[in-house]
Amino acid sequence: VLALTILYEIGTIKRFDSVQKFASYSRLVKCKAESAGKAYGTQGNKIGNAHLKWAFSEAAVLFLKGNPPAQAYLAKLQKRMSKAKALSALAHKLGRCMYFMLKNQTVFDSERFLAG
Repeated sequence: VLALTILYEIGTIKRFDSVQKFASYSRLVKCKAESAGKAYGTQGNKIGNAHLKWAFSEAAVLFLKGNPPAQAYLAKLQKRMSKAKALSALAHKLGRCMYFMLKNQTVFDSERFLAG
């Protein structure tokens, strides 16, 4: 169900010029409201596709289930940030991975994913 949700919500990957634009569309990064270099609070946090945010967040949780190398990677992230932020970072990394997998038509490589 998650894979179909992701594929249907993305449509064609060719409509995204960069991985940054894809991550922004997927709500995997926070939006910044700024003008002339001055930040204006946290307006615009709900910009993007909520279904993709949900799907990548669920995929991150499922990726950790029964996967000791992934759990070790999450523990490494948790040394720098809270558990919630670490899960969001993992979801963001999965989103970037999905972008490149679709763009380059390759399969998922768990060792390469957890190496970086």
